[in-house]
Parts: sequence; C-alpha cells; structure tokens
Amino acid sequence: MLTAITSFAQDKEYRFDVGILGGGGYYVGDATGHIFQNIQPAAGAFFRYKFNSRWALQLKSQWQPIKFPEPQDELAIRNNNYIKRHLVTVDAVGEFNFFRYGSSVYDGRVKPVSPYMFIGFGMGLYGVGYNMRVAPYIPLGFGLKWLFAPHCQLFLAWQHNIYFTDNLEQTEEYGNTYGLNGTNIIRNDLTSTFTLGFAVQFGLKKHKCHCNDD
Repeated sequence: MLTAITSFAQDKEYRFDVGILGGGGYYVGDATGHIFQNIQPAAGAFFRYKFNSRWALQLKSQWQPIKFPEPQDELAIRNNNYIKRHLVTVDAVGEFNFFRYGSSVYDGRVKPVSPYMFIGFGMGLYGVGYNMRVAPYIPLGFGLKWLFAPHCQLFLAWQHNIYFTDNLEQTEEYGNTYGLNGTNIIRNDLTSTFTLGFAVQFGLKKHKCHCNDD
C-alpha cells in the first residue's frame, strides 16, 4: 500500500484591528453654506473585525467639535465671533475592499494596498454643557488602506455623517437660514471628517490542516 501525505504552507491571517485616528472635520448646515468651512480637529479610536480579505465590520468612536459664526452673519465673521458645539459620535459600518486586502506570499491576488468604501449607522451626542442631545445619523464614505509592515496599517478616510436632525447648532436664529429644513434627509445637517488612522493586527486565525491519506 502506497501512502502519500500532501502538505502545504499558508499565509498568516488576523481577525482584528485596533487603532487610533486623527485629522480634521467640518459641518454643513444652516450656519454654513459650503464644505471645508471652519475646519476643526477630529480624533478617535476604532476596532475592526475582518470577515475575509474583502469585507469587514468597523466600530468607531470619534470626537469632532463644530464651529460656525454667531447670528448676524457678516458682522459676526468680521468680528471673529464664532460658536462651538461639542460632537461625539459612535458608529458601526460595513467595509468593502476593492482589492483582496492583506499580506500573502502564495496568493498574488492579495494586495497590501486597497481603496475601500463603507456605510452604516451611528449615534451622535452634541451640544454644550448640560444641554446635550442625541441624534442618529448615517455614516458613509471611502478611503485607502495600506499594510506597510507586518501587523501595522495606515488608513486614509473621508467620512460623511448625514444626521436625522437639523439642529446641531442649537441656535434658534439658525432655524432655516439656507432653506435646509424639511423632512427630506438631504436637507438635514451634515458633518464630514478626513482622517489618518494607524492600526495593529492581532488575533491570528487558525487554519485547518487538510491532509489526504491514500
């Protein structure tokens, strides 16, 4: 009887990422008419569970204040009078990598760099002092992933949060300055962030050994 044992090598795969991010953000609503106005710092942390090289689930918490001129627009801008509101968000998004993302010696289809897109659901806590409110939002956006060293990754992301509210300013005079009020979600307030993130991989995935005995 002839016995043949077939063995093969496999790449290391990791289930989880944990990381931090930082960058800037802005708000678009009744107090501002254009994007990239009154940019404020943004920072946060995230956890990612990877289903495979294409799909992942990310949980993220982020701090992003918003800034806008006081009522009486032009006078406030001339006098540099602005209002700030604190904004803390928590969201869960599904991610799709355009390429098979990861590190592989044996599979040429797997790339260490990949653009990706994401969409999900989140909750935001906004306001100042004791006058804090909660509002849901839809997070969506796109970015770029780079596995530049074993266990170490960089992420660029541009995220947009479409809120189910038109009152992030919490200022009565900004009830409908630019005609953005209404039941249509596109007319509600929106915030965006552009961030650079750093993450480390852990949680080595165990592979089954497939051997054929004849």
